[in-house]
Amino acid sequence: MATIVLVHGIAQEQAAADTLEAQWLPGLAGGVRNHGDNELADRLWRNGLPGEISTRMAFYGNQFLAEGAQGTAVGDLSDEQLELMEQLAEEWLATAAEFAGDQRDRVTAQRLSAVPPPEAKAQGAKAALRPALNALVRLRWFAPFGVGLAEKFVVRALSQVTRYFTDPAVREYAQQQVLAHIGPETKLVIAHSLGSVVAYEALHRVDQEVALLTMGSPLGLRTVIYDRLRPQPSTVPKSVASWHNLVDRDDLVAAHLDLVPYFPPFPGADVAPITEEPLDNGASPHDSTNYLTKAITGGIVAKALAT
Repeated sequence: MATIVLVHGIAQEQAAADTLEAQWLPGLAGGVRNHGDNELADRLWRNGLPGEISTRMAFYGNQFLAEGAQGTAVGDLSDEQLELMEQLAEEWLATAAEFAGDQRDRVTAQRLSAVPPPEAKAQGAKAALRPALNALVRLRWFAPFGVGLAEKFVVRALSQVTRYFTDPAVREYAQQQVLAHIGPETKLVIAHSLGSVVAYEALHRVDQEVALLTMGSPLGLRTVIYDRLRPQPSTVPKSVASWHNLVDRDDLVAAHLDLVPYFPPFPGADVAPITEEPLDNGASPHDSTNYLTKAITGGIVAKALAT
């Protein structure tokens, strides 16, 4: 059980709960300190050590290292998974075409969305994935991963989202990691990227009232993710007392969607998701630490813990 429950996102299969806590906690305390609450920051993290406030990471990345679930080779994927990956890649490309902060990426995405390049036409039964994937790795957004790693990152990210929605065992395991840390003392759940999907679904199974903070969330991707959420129809979970959503203006995963039209209050309640003004996370717009260190994040955390 923890006062704050953290839920990681995509591409963390080489990590562990402990290593991710060690990465997230300084950023979390830094955001609170940037907000101006030094005392609370010290209670979260001080002198390289966790503070008195219990903060735990719900870790499910190990499921993507299980035998047969690597997701790094297109040939390992079923037709159903490939179809979903193709749809997700197209959504990311469409987001880049409309919102990419780098004008070159925006123009490139617009061009590739309209007509897939000839070299993107793969051969064989698994060819459905190739056009959208090859178009995505051309974007400068993936430049920090390096030329050789960009395609691996894209395939890994797409396959992990796909496996969550198509493998019931992975879906249940991920949610159970969240539920295992939630108890009477829990006040806040902070979820990043795919973790926001895991946390959202898990919180529908919780009676304990908590605040929810989502960062770089793909929950608003209508066809690929939103329509596959459980339960349906989608609403703010009954257990959520407040929901703040943070988005970087260049975060392609988050899609820049206001979540209010998609998540009405739970029947009889009045809580709606609040999407804050877009952030600027610099050259790494989807990075969890860059979200955590912002003063606005610290203010949301301080308010949640004060209740």
